[in-house]
Amino acid sequence: MTGGPDASCDSGGIKMVVGLGNPGAEYVGTRHNAGFDVVDSVARHLGVEIKKRKFGGLFCRCGLDDKTLILLKPQRYMNRSGHVLATAAGFYRLSPADILVVTDDMAIEPGRIRVRAKGSSGGHNGLGDIIARLGGNEFARVRVGIGRSPRQDATGYVLARPDDKEKQQLAEAVETAREAVICWVKEGAEATMNKFNARNE
Repeated sequence: MTGGPDASCDSGGIKMVVGLGNPGAEYVGTRHNAGFDVVDSVARHLGVEIKKRKFGGLFCRCGLDDKTLILLKPQRYMNRSGHVLATAAGFYRLSPADILVVTDDMAIEPGRIRVRAKGSSGGHNGLGDIIARLGGNEFARVRVGIGRSPRQDATGYVLARPDDKEKQQLAEAVETAREAVICWVKEGAEATMNKFNARNE
């Protein structure tokens, strides 16, 4: 590959993993930042740091087997994630099949994950903005379960930090999601769904 580490090029062996969350210290450790937590876990596993500012997000480019891997954490708040993702995808000329989004999901109980090759937003503002910006929903996603609370409204719940029991469940889910992300890069969406969805039934 020529033109330096950040040169625009045909996608070829490039894959992009985008973790969704909200920037700022006040949101660290909240349920809504599960996507950030997973991408950070992937970076630690690969021995890299996501610290360069590019495309309106925190960015890292590294290698995984024979693939070039882009790790991206949008820094324009959840409901504007699509602009950041679409800008990076355009720069690298990526197709939807080259993109994986990692996000929290209230419809899945804590400790579980779900992998999908495509799908609707399910009411998630970050996914909704990405679908609108890309003009379609045919990108893979790993959804990390955070459950829901009968005592709290949805906004208050997702922006709060989990209690100790749930924190352990989410930590385990983040590890599993990291494995799923790496599997997706190496083997694709279908193989990842087959491996990880059955164990989370």
